[in-house]
Amino acid sequence: MSALFEIRGLRKSYGDQVILDGLDFDIERGESLVILGRSGTGKSVTLRQLNGLEKPTAGTIIFEGDDITVLSERELYPVRHRVAMLFQSGALFDSMNVFENIAFPMRQHSDFEEEEIRQRVATKLEMVELPGIEETLPSELSGGMRKRVALARSLALDPEVILFDEPTTGLDPMTSDSIGHLILNARRQLGTTAVVVTHDLMLTRTVATRIAFLYDGKFRFVGTWDEAEASSDDLLHRFLNGRREED
Repeated sequence: MSALFEIRGLRKSYGDQVILDGLDFDIERGESLVILGRSGTGKSVTLRQLNGLEKPTAGTIIFEGDDITVLSERELYPVRHRVAMLFQSGALFDSMNVFENIAFPMRQHSDFEEEEIRQRVATKLEMVELPGIEETLPSELSGGMRKRVALARSLALDPEVILFDEPTTGLDPMTSDSIGHLILNARRQLGTTAVVVTHDLMLTRTVATRIAFLYDGKFRFVGTWDEAEASSDDLLHRFLNGRREED
């Protein structure tokens, strides 16, 4: 694998509060990197730097040779075609049916004819195991179905990278497991690179090729699950086993 992202000295502050304190890491092409950490440690903040939704306070984010931290909003458009994001809420448009939600990025950012858009929407719905629901409104869907439709929309333009922000929050264990396998299937079928922010350790076991443990503004550990279990870091073990941090 080769590095798709190269992140160096990434720092993010809000006023006097330092959230990210000099992160250095790579994201390899085709991998599934899961970012773990306690609530409020900056996991989602890290994610939002990777497609320019937020600008870092300092540092560089090199995406295939280009530093996206210096790009204007307009210059970021091509990057966001290639780096999609699945928000925690799903962020579906409640006034649009499922077809219109998934078609929206194609109509905004491609030259596809309507018939091709219709075919692509049907294909993406099949990928998330929800064929034939194009006319359904988001309000008529369960939480798990909304997440699947949001995933289908994030796949609309066949992105190279998908950023997942807490994709199983609020879902029961069986539905969470199905979301995990859909993430795996997207990687296998489309060759996408995935970056997943989650507290869900079962999801992590399902999808992660590597995990990164964020603590006190830095990555305390980056490696495979097996390497994490073999680590001598007691705090990492406590997190992975759901035990409280000792003073």
